[in-house]
Amino acid sequence: MHINKRDCASSLGGWRKFHEGGKNEVLARMQMTKYWMVGLGGFLGSIARFWLGSYITYRMGARFPYGTFVINMSGSFLIGMVVTLLAERAHWSPNLLYLIPIGFIGAYTTFSTFELEAFRSVRSGDLLLALLNVILSVIVGFIAVWLGVIAGRTFE
Repeated sequence: MHINKRDCASSLGGWRKFHEGGKNEVLARMQMTKYWMVGLGGFLGSIARFWLGSYITYRMGARFPYGTFVINMSGSFLIGMVVTLLAERAHWSPNLLYLIPIGFIGAYTTFSTFELEAFRSVRSGDLLLALLNVILSVIVGFIAVWLGVIAGRTFE
């Protein structure tokens, strides 16, 4: 069998196109994996929040929002711990970043993300920004809930 340079170049060009298409496919799969990790983590985090909140409310009553308080505090602890562990353990899969802090803890509680952001501002020396974030988040968040209740009542 005789292979000339032109046939070889043509085959190589076809291989390159196939190979590059393969790279794009791999990149697309990697991108989709991120979404699957966030979705799976979110699914599990929201179920954990519902179960734990219901359990604590059943055990301790609903006069004070113990369930929400425990979830927010444990979520704050978890996001601090997990983000630190993931930053220091470079050999762990980057998909864990999407699964645990973004997916699971993000669905478990967004309060933990708020706390992490405030902590990062303090750690970077921007105490005024951290304080502003905390005060505004609590006050404006309360007002937003109040306005949401008012808006919701208009649809009754």
